[in-house]
Amino acid sequence: MRNGALKSSVNDLRGDLRAVARDAEALLEATAEVTGEKIQEARGKAEKTLKVARKRLGESDWPDRARDFVKTTDKYVRTNSWSAVGSAAGAALLVGVALGLIFARSDE
Repeated sequence: MRNGALKSSVNDLRGDLRAVARDAEALLEATAEVTGEKIQEARGKAEKTLKVARKRLGESDWPDRARDFVKTTDKYVRTNSWSAVGSAAGAALLVGVALGLIFARSDE
């Protein structure tokens, strides 16, 4: 995934999460007059969760960490793929030399 596509996906996700937070706040405001122990308890939990979500949405650290993770993974895959290609080439060279020696001896 290219950085532009990742950035776009992150921005879309952020926008969706902000919309959910706005809707949840509207729901909390609409139910402010409703009484009952269970409802008040649920409202309290929802308000705490919203505060945490708002704080996390305000942080710009997680997109950077996601981008770093993608870069690290890409680097790892690219580094190890060349190791695999080198190992395969070395093995092919050894098999070729061995077959060459076998066929050279059979001609004598």
